[in-house]
Amino acid sequence: MKKAKGVSRRQVLRGAGLLLVGSTAAKLVGCRPQGEKVPVPQVVDRKVFGANEQIGVGIIGCGRRNGQLVTGNVGDLPKEARIVAVADVNIRRAEQWAQKYQCQAFQDYRKMLELKEVEVVIYATPEHSHYLPCIHACQAGKDIYGEQPLSHTIREGQVMVKAVRKYQRVFQTGEQQRSHPKTRRAVELILNGRIGKIQKVIGYNYPSPWECQFPEEPVPEGLDWDHWCGQNEIVPFNMNIYLSRVPYERGEYPLEPAEKAAVGPGWMSFRPYSGGELVNWGCHGLSMVMWALGMDHSGPTEIWVEPPEKLETLVYDKPEKRDRGDQLMSRTIIHYRFPNGVELELSGTDKRLGGGAKFIGEKGTITIFRNGYECEPKDLDKDPLPPDAIRVYESDNHMQNFFDCVRSRKDPIVSVEIGHRIATLCHLGNIARWLGRPLRWDPEKEIFPGDDEANQFLDCPKRKGYELPEEV
Repeated sequence: MKKAKGVSRRQVLRGAGLLLVGSTAAKLVGCRPQGEKVPVPQVVDRKVFGANEQIGVGIIGCGRRNGQLVTGNVGDLPKEARIVAVADVNIRRAEQWAQKYQCQAFQDYRKMLELKEVEVVIYATPEHSHYLPCIHACQAGKDIYGEQPLSHTIREGQVMVKAVRKYQRVFQTGEQQRSHPKTRRAVELILNGRIGKIQKVIGYNYPSPWECQFPEEPVPEGLDWDHWCGQNEIVPFNMNIYLSRVPYERGEYPLEPAEKAAVGPGWMSFRPYSGGELVNWGCHGLSMVMWALGMDHSGPTEIWVEPPEKLETLVYDKPEKRDRGDQLMSRTIIHYRFPNGVELELSGTDKRLGGGAKFIGEKGTITIFRNGYECEPKDLDKDPLPPDAIRVYESDNHMQNFFDCVRSRKDPIVSVEIGHRIATLCHLGNIARWLGRPLRWDPEKEIFPGDDEANQFLDCPKRKGYELPEEV
């Protein structure tokens, strides 16, 4: 992709049809008083793209992760994709991106969805704000690439699946490990019985989230903090909540002094914005478990923790590194039992397991980690699989696979349903830790049968203006 020539702030805003001056921009570009609803664009007819036709991309979230997705270490956008608009609750970030790509900038993504030239949406926002961009994009007739984890709650995931299917959208969940050839090879070895009957699976002991009560700091100019808080009650701004992880990196874009001064940990560790590393990192490792066990459209039937006690509440009253929180929030081991009788135990301490798991079988062991695997015995994968072997979805480029499916209208390698089942497995582990007792789960009805206390955790409270729609 050619690097765009620099354009001025005034040129960027004029291109968006929003010629604003100085500090008034933050008040006028897409902001709304609490409770005011921006109309969601009506669904448009599905477009059929020509073989050489470019696809207009709208970006939601102009931070670290989307930077990696479109021009970073995850892979560039394919040549048929063209960024035509960007949106971020921090208008200054959106303007930086708009200058680079010579496109329109918005502070409220719903305004961006009104643009006909936006045909595909790529969002990488905080976990607690995944569900509404997905639902609104579906209603506006856009195809979607959504970052992991799919959802912040199980109920949100259910509605997201419903919206994608109702509006016949293509949805790719950003679980890039499934598009790596070595990972695919390992999964196919397991599915074809190379290690024999699976006796147990050991995954990483991912930490759950904890709480924070940080002192108030000045809200950065141009940031709509109300909108960033989303479904949650508004709390005083603090840079150590706003950033995803500390230390924070933004690639080619310079950090603000307050961003450089942040100590940590970032919203990924804190309720109510995240499910902690169990959800944010676990969605990658546990994706490998679901794939290799053939459970992409099912889930566990039993979940319990060891020792059988509630995870105690931890509150950071001042910013500090993650170490203390991670250690305490991973003190209990989570166990799952699947319908086929296989038990998954999250007790591993080898950090490589964070991107996979150890599959222990009667004939050997295969350990999957980020973009690779190991066998024991070492020559277990030496012989090729037979012609009639079970094969999994083949994709070597996750983003390209998405755009190929935008044209073909087929499901990509990690459909919305698969993303939902992976996220659900992570959420179930947190719920078991919070309750500290054995749970039964119905993977078909997606409820805890006869357990009103546990079913209260299927969703979380949402303030006015951010409710889950009753009908999508």
